[in-house]
Amino acid sequence: MRYLGLDLGSRTLGVAMSDSLGIIASSHGTIRHNEDYKFLLGEVNKLVNENKIETIILGYPKNMNNTVGPKGELSIKFKEELEKLLDIPVILQDERLTTKQATDVLIKGGTSRKNRKKVVDSLAATIILQSYLDRR
Repeated sequence: MRYLGLDLGSRTLGVAMSDSLGIIASSHGTIRHNEDYKFLLGEVNKLVNENKIETIILGYPKNMNNTVGPKGELSIKFKEELEKLLDIPVILQDERLTTKQATDVLIKGGTSRKNRKKVVDSLAATIILQSYLDRR
């Protein structure tokens, strides 16, 4: 079973994919969308079809006190739009602190600030997806 992990940001979408066995998540890049969600839905649709994705794991940003804020609401709406477009499950995965974790990994690895901005969302998507795969 192949999974797609997504980290929805206000300007970019971090993307990760699992191996064909659904065990290991790998970074697959970042899609810049600048709040053009119709474009973004089309790009995700292409990824799903080209890679035979069976389930999408979408990051669900919640506040530290477990409440849902505006970004969480945006993820819920994006999930609903994906489900209308695609005939596969879309699962929300708590993503609290994943961007911080990704940034910390990149800093420890000596990645420059400029290069961190290019890959942090994709690495966060990988963490989100791997967390789901490990929990499953």
